[in-house]
Amino acid sequence: MTEPSRLLFVAGATGATGRNVVKQALERNVPLIAHVRPKSAETEPARSWPRKALVELARGDELAEAMKGSTTVLQLIGTMRKRFGSGDTYETSDIGTTRHLVEAARRVGVDHIVLLSSVGAGRPVGAYLKAKAEAERLVRESGIAWTVVRPPAFEGEYHHPPAILRTLAKLKPLRGLRPIHLDQLAAVLLRVAERRAPLGAVLEGDSLWSEVAATGR
Repeated sequence: MTEPSRLLFVAGATGATGRNVVKQALERNVPLIAHVRPKSAETEPARSWPRKALVELARGDELAEAMKGSTTVLQLIGTMRKRFGSGDTYETSDIGTTRHLVEAARRVGVDHIVLLSSVGAGRPVGAYLKAKAEAERLVRESGIAWTVVRPPAFEGEYHHPPAILRTLAKLKPLRGLRPIHLDQLAAVLLRVAERRAPLGAVLEGDSLWSEVAATGR
């Protein structure tokens, strides 16, 4: 019996990770809806994506309508302190968007949420990791099956982790901290979303790198 196709709703599709997720999904004909804020609709590569949800996440009814038919929500939205000057905060960009997505996902019967978090969110220190931990709590308590991905530092595009991190990651106790390339991270997120597995799991360290190996990247 053929398994029904998954339909992915990618929130944060225009970010560095999201663009790589959408690119790989389109290359493999994985069905998806790319969430794009209306003001970004005509930017590249969003302009050329075949199926987009042009909606502000705070508009609950519109978001739920755009999400209808989706089986999986990938929550890839987050911010950095350097963006605070443009109005972003951890509360709005990491926590608030997760809350909006969870509420809409409940309304339309989504059966899996994949949350992009960060290494260290399990024992959060500082505002950034505490925001990630709160987003994780919202997802865990959503009543929807979930998977949390906690990557270490990114590399690729404009991400350039310090060389010392590579050196430290050669030590066996710290090997899980070696930088992950955006292509690898996107491949893991797609694999988890397509397989709807592992559920109720936090992928970090060795478990995350096992998923990277399984993608072949």
